[in-house]
Formats: sequence, C-alpha cells, structure tokens
Amino acid sequence: MSRIGRAPIEVPSGVTVTIGDNNQVTVKGPKGELKRALSPEMKITMEGQTITVVRPSDNKTHRSLHGLTRTLLNNMVVGVTEGYEKKLEISGVGYRAQKQGKNLNLSLGFSHPVVVEPPAGINIEAPSATLIVVSGIDKEAVGAMAAKIRSYREPEPYKGKGIKYEGEHIRRKVGKAGAKAKK
Repeated sequence: MSRIGRAPIEVPSGVTVTIGDNNQVTVKGPKGELKRALSPEMKITMEGQTITVVRPSDNKTHRSLHGLTRTLLNNMVVGVTEGYEKKLEISGVGYRAQKQGKNLNLSLGFSHPVVVEPPAGINIEAPSATLIVVSGIDKEAVGAMAAKIRSYREPEPYKGKGIKYEGEHIRRKVGKAGAKAKK
C-alpha cells in the first residue's frame, strides 16, 4: 500500500469539501475556493471531517494515482486554510525588484525592464529590492509563477548572480586559472 495514499486527510473546521460526479472536488475555506477534477478511477470518501482515498486494484496506474490523488486533495485543503508562498532572492550588482501597482518590475541587467503580471489568484510582493514573495492558495500556480520569475535570470555558476529560491544552493565553478599558471 502507498503510505501517502493510505493517510487520511483531516478537514479543519471552516472548510467545506464537496465531492461531485467523476471526482470533481470543490474545497471552500477562509482564503478562497479551489476546484479540481481528480482521477475518476480512485474512490474518494468523506466520513465526518476525514477524507480517505482508496484504489480499486493493485495495478501500476492505480498505485501511481493513489498517492497523487491524496496529495492533490491535501494541497487543496492546506491552500484554502493557510495558503502557500515561495520566496525568491535576487543577487547581482544593479539587479532589483519593484512593485508597480499589481505588477512586478525587474531590473536584471537587460536593456529593458522585465514586467511580470501575476495571474488571477496569485499575489506578488517585493518587501525589499532583493526579495520577491509569491503567494496564493493554489500550490501548483504559486510554484509555476515562482519558476517563471526565476527563468528570467537563472543563477549563473561563476558568481552566483541571478534569481534563486530562498535557501537554494548554487554549485559554483572555478573561473579561469590558466593565465596565472604560465608565469
């Protein structure tokens, strides 16, 4: 059995979960509402304030979908109660981020500023010139937006300049050493 798939999901008070036909799941909570169509092969049941996911057989696709379905459901419940956030750090001379209205304006060493417009349900903050905070209730959308911002100037391995996730370790390379060795 899948250890993740077997674990029940406790639904906190103030959150309502509706399981419709073909596993159309709607989760409403204090931070908002999320809808998702999960695999119709899995059996999702709600007893009281506990959700359980059961797989119909032990074939490979059902084993794969078991843990995935339970994790997606749990992410929806956590999203509408606590929300998700990703922090990005900017390093490099002259690299900075500014909030302009709803959009994010990035100066990343290009000849033009990069303007990032967040999609609906995603909030982008720039508490300092070198820190960006992406937050929202949908874990997948928050991660995708953070990855998109990071892709504008990924960290390079020689000086580590660019946009990286908070706590991300950049493997560094040694620069040129040939000129010093010849003398």
